Amino acid sequence: MATTKAPDAGRRSDRSRRAIHDAALALVTEQGYRRTTIEGIAARAGVGKQTIYRWWPSKAAVLMDAFLDLAGRAAEDTDGAPQSDGAASSGGSAPGFPDTGDLAADLKTVLRATVDELNNPVLEAVTRALTAEGIVDAKLGAEFVQQLLDPQLALYVTRLRAAQEAGHVRAEVDPRIALELLIGPLMHRWLLRTLPLTHAYADEVVDYAVGGLTPRA
Repeated sequence: MATTKAPDAGRRSDRSRRAIHDAALALVTEQGYRRTTIEGIAARAGVGKQTIYRWWPSKAAVLMDAFLDLAGRAAEDTDGAPQSDGAASSGGSAPGFPDTGDLAADLKTVLRATVDELNNPVLEAVTRALTAEGIVDAKLGAEFVQQLLDPQLALYVTRLRAAQEAGHVRAEVDPRIALELLIGPLMHRWLLRTLPLTHAYADEVVDYAVGGLTPRA
């Protein structure tokens, strides 16, 4: 008699988690964060809502986990793709951040990619939802910063410190403050929708910021 293989609970669990992630991201994109519910996510994913509550305490936690998973998959795709000439590494840069020896050019490469991500309709609704919810939910906001933002900001710090060591940035400049001169304007324009967020704007932000960071004659 042929033996019946027991179901792989781990694989089933992974499939369910991915279905829940995909459902949460799709619903927030389609109808916004406020109208998205645990019941709606469960129905879209084809699972019971108790399954969701077994793994996550709230809708915000589901969305955070889904977004981090999406960001991780996007990073894997980027790591596996060939780099453009503008993103070629000289060997001293942090992974994911170019170091061609031209600080302004490298920052423009990264900020242009940031503009593309913020304008990506797949990511925009979710990023806005988590940003807004993180303002009123301090715990969620801290998790968003710790798990997603801090690792990205650390890449800026590493690149700016390398520029300091090369004499391209003044030694007294605080890299953590300097990176906010670069990222802050983009986030302000994107969050408040004051004007279009474009590559040209990102380039100008870099030019203005780098002009204040470089050594004075």
